Amino acid sequence: ETAMDVGLIDCHCHLSAVEFCEDIEDVIMRAKEVGINSVISVTEEANDFERVIHLSKSYPGVVAPCLGIHPIQCWGSQEQRSVRLQDLDSALPLFQKYRDEIVAVGEIGLDFTPWYAPHAEHRDEQEAVFRRQLEISKALDLPVNVHSRSAAKVTIAVLKEEGIQQALLHNFAGKPSVAMEGVQAGYFFSFPPAVSRNEQRVKLIKQIPLEHICLETDSPALGPDKQARNEPQNITISCEYIARVKGITPKKVADVTTQNALRLFPKIHRTLKH
Repeated sequence: ETAMDVGLIDCHCHLSAVEFCEDIEDVIMRAKEVGINSVISVTEEANDFERVIHLSKSYPGVVAPCLGIHPIQCWGSQEQRSVRLQDLDSALPLFQKYRDEIVAVGEIGLDFTPWYAPHAEHRDEQEAVFRRQLEISKALDLPVNVHSRSAAKVTIAVLKEEGIQQALLHNFAGKPSVAMEGVQAGYFFSFPPAVSRNEQRVKLIKQIPLEHICLETDSPALGPDKQARNEPQNITISCEYIARVKGITPKKVADVTTQNALRLFPKIHRTLKH
C-alpha cells in the first residue's frame, strides 16, 4: 500500500479538546480534503477518555483513539500542575475497558520544564506515572505516543530500560545525538507544523532518517501561526517542511511517513476503510 491508497496519517493530535467542540465535523472534512485518512487522537487526562472513544465511534476508520495520562495535568488552566500517581487511579480501569478500541497508549511521558516540575519529587512522580503506563502498554501489546519536553535524554533512556519496542516521540526537540539513540532503538519521531516557524529543528530533521519520521499536527496547538487554532489539515505544512529540509519531494515524505505510521500503529490497518 502506498500513501496514495492510504492517505496521510496525523500521528498525534487532540480532537477531544474543547477547541474542537463546535465544529469537529468540519475539521474532519477539511482533513479528508487534504488527503488525511486517519487521525490519531491522544488524551491528557482521565476525563478525556470517554470523549475520544465517542469520537472514534462517530468517525470510524478516521479517528484512531489513544488513552494516556499526560505529565502535566489541568493543562492551560490556573490549576496546571505536574502529574501525580493518583491521577492514574480513575484511568486504570478504562485502559482495560477500551483495550480493543485504542491504537496506542498516549499521550504519556515526561515534562521537566522548570516551572511545571521545579523539584526532584515532581520529576520522580512523573517518571513513576510514565513507567506505570509503559507497563500497561506492554500488557496490552500497544505502541506508545510520547511527550518529552525538556526531558529528551531521560525519556529515551526510560523507554529503553522498560524494553519498549514501538514508540513515537512527538514534537521531539532534543539533541540530534539523543535522537539517534532513539533511532537505534527503533523509535519514530514526529514534527508538527510549528517547526516551520523557524530553523531550530533543521539539524535534527536532517539527521533523523526518513524511515524514522512520522507526520503530526498536535492540533489544536503547534500550528504554523502561534495565535491561530491548529487543525489536522495543516499536516501538509509538516510534510512540505520536512521535504524541503531533506531535499526530497513532499510525495516521498507522504509515502514513507504513512508506511512508518502503519508499521508503528498496526491497529490503524483494522480501522482504515478500504
